[in-house]
Amino acid sequence: MTRIFLFISAPLVLVVLVFAIYAGLNRQGPDGSAGATQRQQAPAVRTIALGNKPSFDDQTLRQPGAKIVNYWASWCIPCRVEHPNLQALADEGVPIYGVNYKNKPALGLAFLKELGDPYRAIVADESGLMAQGWGIAGLPTTFIIDGNGGIVLRFVGPITRKILDSTIRPALARAN
Repeated sequence: MTRIFLFISAPLVLVVLVFAIYAGLNRQGPDGSAGATQRQQAPAVRTIALGNKPSFDDQTLRQPGAKIVNYWASWCIPCRVEHPNLQALADEGVPIYGVNYKNKPALGLAFLKELGDPYRAIVADESGLMAQGWGIAGLPTTFIIDGNGGIVLRFVGPITRKILDSTIRPALARAN
């Protein structure tokens, strides 16, 4: 009898586990969306400053001109890969706003000290609460925001030179 129970319950547990993982990866917000997507307004900014770095808020994201919101963390290897490309954009004058995600503030600040700081302003989302509204499932995640606070592009993954030229720059042009 015990063998029959195990034979039946093991696949059932596996199906429930797979469903739970799938549901978690496709988590939806209250409006049925999977977080912030193109043609939506940027979700609320609810965080704290990272050290003594300048911070930003909802109003900042609704100012004229294209801007970037970049979610990153010091423990994120792809974030290190994309960092020089973010720095290149910042050197060109593109406003980049950083969100240090689920990271100890000291580690985030050490990351910026080591690699440079491309962010015009930066906030810490140590709990990950703000990221839920933005639909963050992996890092890095980058949003191109227009002058009305609308999302023009959501890009998940590191911004390589190829992505910078084929995806990010065209989205910035559309956002202006």
